[in-house]
Amino acid sequence: MINTITILGLGAGDLEQLSVGVYRKLKNAQHLYLRTKDHPVVSDLLKEGIQFETFDKVYEKHDSFEVVYEEIVETLIEKVKETDLTYAVPGHPLVAEKTVKLLLERSRGDRYHVAIEGGQSFFDAMFTALKIDPIEGFQFLDGTDLHESQLNLRQHIIIGQVYDSFIASEVKLTLMERLPDDYEVVLVTQAGTKGETIKHLPLYELDREVEINNLTSVYVPPVQDDELVYGDFQKLREVIRTLREPNGCPWDREQTHESLKKYLVEETYEVLDAIDNGDIDLLIEELGDVLLQVMLHAQIGEDDGYFNINDVIRAITEKMIRRHPHVFGDVTVQSAKDVVTNWEQIKRTEKENGKEEASILDGIPKELPSLYRAYELQKKAAKVGFDWQDVEPMWEKVKEELDEFRKEVISDEKEQMKKEFGDILFALVNLARFYKIDPEEALRFTNNKFYKRFRFIEEKVKENGQVITEMSLDELDAIWEEAKKYDC
Repeated sequence: MINTITILGLGAGDLEQLSVGVYRKLKNAQHLYLRTKDHPVVSDLLKEGIQFETFDKVYEKHDSFEVVYEEIVETLIEKVKETDLTYAVPGHPLVAEKTVKLLLERSRGDRYHVAIEGGQSFFDAMFTALKIDPIEGFQFLDGTDLHESQLNLRQHIIIGQVYDSFIASEVKLTLMERLPDDYEVVLVTQAGTKGETIKHLPLYELDREVEINNLTSVYVPPVQDDELVYGDFQKLREVIRTLREPNGCPWDREQTHESLKKYLVEETYEVLDAIDNGDIDLLIEELGDVLLQVMLHAQIGEDDGYFNINDVIRAITEKMIRRHPHVFGDVTVQSAKDVVTNWEQIKRTEKENGKEEASILDGIPKELPSLYRAYELQKKAAKVGFDWQDVEPMWEKVKEELDEFRKEVISDEKEQMKKEFGDILFALVNLARFYKIDPEEALRFTNNKFYKRFRFIEEKVKENGQVITEMSLDELDAIWEEAKKYDC
């Protein structure tokens, strides 16, 4: 015989809010268990002579709610093996009740039935107390497990399970990631009961309220000021869509994937420049400019009916999960080198299952800066063994290319000079690769160094009341040497 756990909801607070059916089941229950006695209706049940056991001692044993809920569920499952029982929880059994969710999940494997008998949810009382219409859109979030990414600030937000000041503090800090410190929120306690209290207060005072208890919820009104949602991805998407609409910006409407190519390259290099300068504020701005390019391309794709930003996000999410089986799967790695090896193997498998490239070098974009492309070409070739095993032949190759370049200089063959000079650079990239130096980064560093030193010369010349075009190379070189002392 399979026994049954009948789960009842104690409603929002007052005994009068209980339905007659729930009240009778509580009154007639032979084995009644309450998740907690800390609920306004419990004192009335005692006055009615209703006998029950609670799990409040379990709360005292553990620091984690998850462990508490697990023990409650395990205890109930053991009890129901012997007899039918009744389990009562605050509010409605299917609203913010983790123990009920666990009991329902476990019933699929364990031999017991679960019967839900309802009970008034505190939503009705909350909507009435706050005078809000849920059809406008609302979120109900768990204060014990609140994350910034869950927040939709344009909707009514009700945060439950705000049991104490510690949870209130965590809720406050999470909300402050998106809202001003003085944003007005509402603290609602015992909604729908005779003891109902509603208090409006600035966000920064949320955890200073001493009246917080297990019947407390936090209400966050929808944001009306557009500037407060500038950090939302959907707001950015809305802005880009508006720019591309008929009444939007003429320049943005004219752009195509091809016309935007140069801007993506420019913005990427400006990000690198911000990184080199160690300027965090500039880095934020420049990364935003790169994101703008991505959003414009995605909006063009959506306008043309081919793809949208969701497709872009889905593609990269799938790729990251697929190429990180050591994080999202059961593959074990010992080092970063193992990660790279797995990554390359997965890429090869993907290509074998898709369109196979004519050459292993075909995956390197032709639009890459030449130094970067040379580096990537050599690296790809090296993976199949086309590479020197030590550095000496690389040094010899550099010398050989220098000698060949000098011969062409003597003969003054411009086309040949250009080719041989390219060979020198290619050989130097090979040398850089051996010493694990990024040639593009190295040259960018030198370019920046040259810029700073030349600016030092210009400022020094101006400071001395001289004209740079009227000075000799020796004079300028002397200032250059001075600049080097200042590590310019």
